[in-house]
Amino acid sequence: MREAAFAKQNKDKWLRFESVLRNNVQIHPDELSALYLEITDHLSYAQTFYPQSNTLQYLNGLSVLAHQKIYKTKRESRSRFITFYTQEFPLFFSSYHKQLLIAFITFLLFSLIGAYSAATDGNFVRLILGDGYVNMTLNNIEKGDPMAVYKDMNELNMFLGITINNIRVALLAFSFGIFLSLGTLFILMRNAIMLGSFQYFFYDQGLLWESARTIWIHGTIEISVIIIAGCAGLVLGNSILFPGTYTRRQSFVRGTKDGIKILLSTIPFFIIAGFLEGFVTRHTEMPDWLAILIIGGSLFLILFYYVYYPIKLKKDHERLRAV
Repeated sequence: MREAAFAKQNKDKWLRFESVLRNNVQIHPDELSALYLEITDHLSYAQTFYPQSNTLQYLNGLSVLAHQKIYKTKRESRSRFITFYTQEFPLFFSSYHKQLLIAFITFLLFSLIGAYSAATDGNFVRLILGDGYVNMTLNNIEKGDPMAVYKDMNELNMFLGITINNIRVALLAFSFGIFLSLGTLFILMRNAIMLGSFQYFFYDQGLLWESARTIWIHGTIEISVIIIAGCAGLVLGNSILFPGTYTRRQSFVRGTKDGIKILLSTIPFFIIAGFLEGFVTRHTEMPDWLAILIIGGSLFLILFYYVYYPIKLKKDHERLRAV
């Protein structure tokens, strides 16, 4: 369809919608949301077929105005907290799987670099983990309890301390995205190198399985969610680098809001990871099958919620819109 025909076909609807928004005409929030969805569909169509056009600029401005209006007037239901985690966020997150993949590949790559560096330089582990931690662990190994570090602190204190620290790391991974995404990549790199050298250290001591079955009880969720926080940082940084059809300021505001939304989704998982590290990891006497069950269940939970379920919701949503 030519741009002129597209604009003529929808002009009256756009003008009516703009009048509602600019004149603060009171309509039902659900009706406003429906109009907003239709405008975003038209915006998407214009982005595809009429790039750099006046129609695209007009629809872009109209969608921004509508977004602001909706979130100022829409009354939140009592079940919003539940629907955010079960419907709203997973569908929203399906748009950011590319950033998630970049964060994952970055973390995996530097974990391997950390392990390789530890293997080729005898002092690298001490440089990264510190002499105090290495000496304490070697002493625990000599005593026959290499994972004793997870038993030193009271369960509740450890749970609270670990959860707060993990949230702090996630906030850093997100907020450093403001440095054009490079800050986020740096935080991911630093934590990945630490993990890689840490695992190689236990491998070098002949304790790879003993360490892995213990550490990944809580680490599966903990590391996964740090990567997801890195994804949020990339969303923030990329909003500055690649504003698209928005002004850089509009893009930055959207990127910040979307990044914060991704961060909010991780809070329950950080609590779970902190609980596992504080109350479960310390039980190194548990049978291997139980440790594997916890690790496998944690991995399934992360992959289901952040990968499979968003894709499924997106496909279902597109199918409904096509009907």
